[in-house]
Parts: sequence; C-alpha cells; structure tokens
Amino acid sequence: MNVHLETERLVLRRFTEADEDLLFGLHNDPEVMRYLNGGRPTPREVITGETLPAFIAADFLAAHEKSSEAFIGWFHLRAPRGMPADEPELGYRLHKWAWGKGYATEGSRALIREAFEKLGARRVFAQTMAVNLGSRRVMERCGLTYVRTFFQDWPDLIEGSEQGEVEYELLRSAWRPSR
Repeated sequence: MNVHLETERLVLRRFTEADEDLLFGLHNDPEVMRYLNGGRPTPREVITGETLPAFIAADFLAAHEKSSEAFIGWFHLRAPRGMPADEPELGYRLHKWAWGKGYATEGSRALIREAFEKLGARRVFAQTMAVNLGSRRVMERCGLTYVRTFFQDWPDLIEGSEQGEVEYELLRSAWRPSR
C-alpha cells in the first residue's frame, strides 16, 4: 500500500488501477452523489476511462479505516487549474456508513496541516452546495470560515442548486497547528 498519510484512525494512500471497484461503489450511492449529480449512477466505463485515471494523475487519496482496512472514500488537496499552487482546494467524498464518525474532519485536518507545514500553502479552500450542511459543518470544524456564496451554470439542475454554492477558506495566518 502506497501510504501517503496516516491519522489516528485513517490511512490515506494513492489510488491505483486496482481501485476501480472501490470507486464504482462509492460513486454509485445515490445519497453520496446527491449534491454532486443529483444521485444519478456513474457508469463503470466513466469510472474506468475518466474518473480513476484522473484520480491517479491528480494524486487523489483513497481513505481506509485503520482498524478494519475498509475503504471509506477519498480526499484531495490540490490547486485547481488556473489557481495559484499555494491555494489548494480541499475535497472529500465518503461512504454513507462513514458519515457522522468524524472521518471527514480527521482526514481534512491532516491534509490542512500538510498544506501549511509541508506545501507552503497561503490558503486552503473548499466548496460545496449551500444546502450541503454536513459538508459545511466539516469545513467549519476544520477551521475554515465562510467566504462567499456564488452561482454556477450546471448542465443538470440538482435539488437545492438554486441556493448556490459556498466557499470556505482557512488562511495560513489564521491556522492553528493544534487543530
């Protein structure tokens, strides 16, 4: 296992081509995908031909419980195309059974620490739909603060999209290593 980072309860590792079934299962749970595509299934050929190769190339991290080694989802910390390298975006997607256990917060805090201590980040930001209260709570628990609400044109309307997207950020000057 190509371990990138460990926390108290999680192992974060690089994705490999062998992870197709793990991603297929996660990206085909309607509740997990509710705020991303309205809960529609993701065809296997999209996972195989687009999603997994992109995750491997962009260093997305597969997350596993240490105790059971179960795949719980993924995290990323990367500067989106066109953004400064010192402003990485934090992202995560977890299986529903892993919600409410603090895993999203634990993994996110570890990546935020890495961003400021090892990557020289000036700012870490995250975005979600305004109605995705669970994800917004994770961002707040990690020390990110609300910056703005914005609206994007999406090809398919998702319930709640009329309320827009929100962005949260944590600046290096506001970061506390004890988080």
